[in-house]
Amino acid sequence: MANKRLTAVIHGRVQGVNFRWYTRQRATQLGLAGWVRNLRGRRVKVVAEGPPDQLSDLVLFLHQGPPASHVEEVQVDWGEASGEFKDFGVRYL
Repeated sequence: MANKRLTAVIHGRVQGVNFRWYTRQRATQLGLAGWVRNLRGRRVKVVAEGPPDQLSDLVLFLHQGPPASHVEEVQVDWGEASGEFKDFGVRYL
């Protein structure tokens, strides 16, 4: 099956709780490529590419988050993979 692209915005207590670090760790374990970064207004954005099953597993993680987080909402958009990413990293504002 062809790779897909996931773009997600996570709302809630998701900054200052290692959300980006845990997301990078989980995405790397799943073999995904892309990035995660904080946004203004208590939000985190994730762009990831890879097999649909692994992306779905990442979405499940994003709904839960790491232990100290409190996820209120996850907005998810799906698209076609661009192949532009080689690994999964953290981006900064």
